[in-house]
Amino acid sequence: ATAADALLVTSELVTNAIRHGGGVTAFRADVIEDLLSLSIGDASPRVPAARTGTVERPGGYGWPLVQRLAEHVECRTHADGKTISTVLRLS
Repeated sequence: ATAADALLVTSELVTNAIRHGGGVTAFRADVIEDLLSLSIGDASPRVPAARTGTVERPGGYGWPLVQRLAEHVECRTHADGKTISTVLRLS
């Protein structure tokens, strides 16, 4: 389940960077002891926001899922877009 959570958070952040952020501009994954640290950058300065899906615009589940699965989530905007960093416990 832990590996599945890590893959789900990674997939969600990368997919959102592609779909909503103008593409992935940076990716970093580090394992330090029993923590996985992920940082994904994209070209949009707009930070993610939870939303409720509709028939016309389905979705809205990914960002709350990332926040629920990760122990820590941080969004930093910068001149070239934003970086979302997460920390997940691996044990």
